[in-house]
Amino acid sequence: MRQHHNTLYVTSQGTWLGKADEAVEVRFKDKTKTKVPMHHLASIVAFGQVSISPYLMAACAEQGIAINYLNEQGRFLARVIGPCHGNVMLRRDQYRWADDPAACARLAQGFLLGKILNTRDLAKRRARMGDDPARKERLLGLAEALERHCDLVQAETELEVIRGHEGRAAKLWFDHYPDLLAGDPFFQWGGRSTRPPRDGVNAILSFIYMLVAHDCDSALQSVGLDPQVGFLHVAKPGRPALALDLMEEFRPLWGDRIALRLINRRMLKKGDFEVQGSGAVLLNEAGRKKVIQAYQQEKRKETRHGFLGEQTTVGLLPHLQARLLARVIRGDVSAYPPLLGVIGC
Repeated sequence: MRQHHNTLYVTSQGTWLGKADEAVEVRFKDKTKTKVPMHHLASIVAFGQVSISPYLMAACAEQGIAINYLNEQGRFLARVIGPCHGNVMLRRDQYRWADDPAACARLAQGFLLGKILNTRDLAKRRARMGDDPARKERLLGLAEALERHCDLVQAETELEVIRGHEGRAAKLWFDHYPDLLAGDPFFQWGGRSTRPPRDGVNAILSFIYMLVAHDCDSALQSVGLDPQVGFLHVAKPGRPALALDLMEEFRPLWGDRIALRLINRRMLKKGDFEVQGSGAVLLNEAGRKKVIQAYQQEKRKETRHGFLGEQTTVGLLPHLQARLLARVIRGDVSAYPPLLGVIGC
């Protein structure tokens, strides 16, 4: 079993990272805040104005620790990585699959069945919470509708039609979002909005989805796949299409679940956000730290992978799914098995 290595997220503006023996030294305002052994790390994610010494960059490249630079809101800027050690034969097979519409449709089915079934299960769980019978009826109706969309996806062979079914399922889910929220006046839902998010709920969702995409990208690279060449999402310059494919089944498992927990348990408040002149609503530094802390706590939980039957940590699930995807592309597994089952509540 692969060891679960951590991601070091650095959000405080003006932080400096350097190499101290075999550890990453984190300094802020000329004081050492912590040292993290490099063998514990899989990647470093730096938000905004974070300085990293060239000695640390070189050591990370040598040890396979990716360094990702994002702006303060989480938009990707650049990455520093070492030499690619992926299997060239696996990537050649991946590119052949990506050029085969029927193969793309089969893989897209797996990704989207995982997403829709996990969304259905989350709707059922939320229906059991609270004592409003009308709300419960609406959420159970949503779960039944999502089940029907799963049947449609499973029966279809054309990629564009499969995408259409998923789009309608996603619209159903987001149309029911008010029934998932506890009623905090600040967290009012006006529909899904991105680039920029227009309310606090969308700000949280977009930020967590970014974290999930990063983990899926890293998982794909670790098994030798090219994150830029996907099967469900269209390849575009600079777009990690395969990472977006893989993260679909993790959106309800990690993104929506963690966001709803943070909101409904009042772990985030109005002061954790900033409203810009353009109308964009974004997490501020304090808010980002709270979300990252919740995300890291989730990844440390123990769980069992249903298809593999392995006991593992939640944080390793993207790697296990990437490994299964590689086995499908090699021909060792006949069909991609989506990750199913809501972890926790």
